[in-house]
Amino acid sequence: MAVETELKFRVPARTLKALVRPRIAGSRSGKPSASDLVSTYFDTARHKLKRRGLTLRVRQDGGRHVQTIKSAGGAQFGRGEWETELETDEPDLSKVGGTPFEDFASRKLRRKLKPVFETSVRRIAVPLRTKRSEIELAIDRGQVTAGHRTCPIEEVELELKSGRQLDLFRIAKALERKTGAELDLRSKSDLGYELADREEPVVVSAESVVLDSAFTAAEAFRVIARSAFRHFSSNADAVREGEAEGIHQMRVGLRRLRAAISLFSRMLVGPSTEEVKVQLKWLTNELAAARELDVFVRDDIEPASHDALLRRGGKAIRQEFSERRDRAFARARMATSSARYRTMLIDTLQWIEAPQTIAAADEGGPVGEFAATLLHRRIRKLRKDGRRLDAMSARERHKVRIRAKKLRYAIDFFESLFPGKRERKQLAWLSKHLKRIQKTLGSLNDFVAHRKLAVDAALKAPHRKERARAFASGVVLGREEQAVRPLIKIAAKEVRGLRKM
Repeated sequence: MAVETELKFRVPARTLKALVRPRIAGSRSGKPSASDLVSTYFDTARHKLKRRGLTLRVRQDGGRHVQTIKSAGGAQFGRGEWETELETDEPDLSKVGGTPFEDFASRKLRRKLKPVFETSVRRIAVPLRTKRSEIELAIDRGQVTAGHRTCPIEEVELELKSGRQLDLFRIAKALERKTGAELDLRSKSDLGYELADREEPVVVSAESVVLDSAFTAAEAFRVIARSAFRHFSSNADAVREGEAEGIHQMRVGLRRLRAAISLFSRMLVGPSTEEVKVQLKWLTNELAAARELDVFVRDDIEPASHDALLRRGGKAIRQEFSERRDRAFARARMATSSARYRTMLIDTLQWIEAPQTIAAADEGGPVGEFAATLLHRRIRKLRKDGRRLDAMSARERHKVRIRAKKLRYAIDFFESLFPGKRERKQLAWLSKHLKRIQKTLGSLNDFVAHRKLAVDAALKAPHRKERARAFASGVVLGREEQAVRPLIKIAAKEVRGLRKM
């Protein structure tokens, strides 16, 4: 098995030609070579291979046919890759021994395999050499085709052939500065499946995290962090398209990564950790207003604007907050289109992969023991908070909500380490109660935020609309307050009812 250690970028089409003769400081480029690659990807009608984190393709390169099986990176940076030369352009499952495909390569599966999509690219490969590393820069232009649907491919890959990851990331940063290239962890197969599934624009939810009980806590952190990184970065296009759900999912991905950093904080000693935390918080804040206003407009303002009681005031606050929401969406779009965002992507992934991020002498021990201890400690702390939830300020309740959210994420992260029926039942019960706590405290937190928004809008209203807008805002808030008032008691009861692991 080979492991591809590569970074893929989307690059503006106008700059691709210039990369054939790249001038990147600290490296020397060799003679470029060109090839035409046509790859057909195979799967079942229900995409069984994709669901297992595998891809199967047959690539035609000149007169050769090469079958390639790839797996997700898991505990390591990059992807496992197994190649076999074939006589024809049809996959041969008799040659999958020693690959993850071997366990389920049955005759039944062989009959169900069919072409799902095809990629056709013109590839120009340029060797780059630094003092200690050899890196291949591959420029791909072409298209992916699924049925009658097509999508252009304009991308650059940097693959570490030998040497240091440090040099790979250094070249990546120079490439971003030179061309505006954006790191994109989605593979060509991801694009093909999206096209085949007719998903446009694509909103990506969190993937399941699968940990091996043989992992150390440090190895588990990297698997979790990569998953969260893919989650938030894969929603950039949806954010730019103004998709409310895309903004929500990007925020969830960011929160999951920030939660992982908090859960594993004792072993994250690298000098870049604080800077990464600052950048993640920056992006979270840039998206916050869009999500907050979208929920307020959809759940409170829109229904109230149709109330005959409010009349002119209802229409006024709907217009006001709809305009605010549009500005917040534009802010989110600008953030994800900025050079700061592109740099943050490279810096964050480099930090996740850097050996210096985790203390060499502290891999955290077996991840199973680490997870059990962490869950027990955090449950005990949350139950203690529940004893005085009624007397807390809004700020203190918000902190309790964050603790509950991190604990719920921890259960998602570590669930695969507890395969026993009794353990899974207990985790499911715990997750359900944490969801209720998170929802009730979240509604209370939303009310506090909405009250600030409504008061601000009323105070800044034009004089001729001031009274009508203030009245409408008061009605909206009054209704919301009436709905959330019982939630403190519900949340307190749920927190106190948490059982120890």
